[in-house]
Amino acid sequence: MRVEQTPLKDCFIIHEKVHGDARGYFIETYNSKDFKAATGLDIEFVQDNQSRSSKGVLRGLHMQRGAAAQAKLVRVLEGAVLDVAVDLRKGSPSFGQHHAIELTADNNKQFFVPAGFAHGFVVLSDYATFFYKVDKFYEPGNEVGIMYNDTDLNIDWRLPISELIFSEKDKTLGSFAEYVASL
Repeated sequence: MRVEQTPLKDCFIIHEKVHGDARGYFIETYNSKDFKAATGLDIEFVQDNQSRSSKGVLRGLHMQRGAAAQAKLVRVLEGAVLDVAVDLRKGSPSFGQHHAIELTADNNKQFFVPAGFAHGFVVLSDYATFFYKVDKFYEPGNEVGIMYNDTDLNIDWRLPISELIFSEKDKTLGSFAEYVASL
């Protein structure tokens, strides 16, 4: 495992070794001992989630607040997405900053998004299967979000707005300024 620090504190890109031959490949996608040694973080993941979405689907920016805040380890099994994390940890040196990374079935990269970050992704390929681990169970009453096109965050989602597809819930998320005012 090779860990690459992003510009956001505690937010990592994980590169796993791919063992391949004529039959195909094998990847150990998660090993708690190696993860802790490489990142210094002792995370206990409690749930795995998977979604499949078509091109242009944008899910996010979502997060859980308070004691329900979730750390996530995300990857793509099929297709390609642009994955985005926004640091919303009050007092963090990277508060209000975001990092975007393209995750694909071919590059096998994983993205570790710490608790206290908003997270979202947009599907760049015809479809994508997205897989992620979380360290806390989902609590609907603690969910908050920020609108994908917030002008303070200025995220480049790489697709024209006319091609983006949202859930009804994601169309009504608040702004970064509203989130900051609620702290």
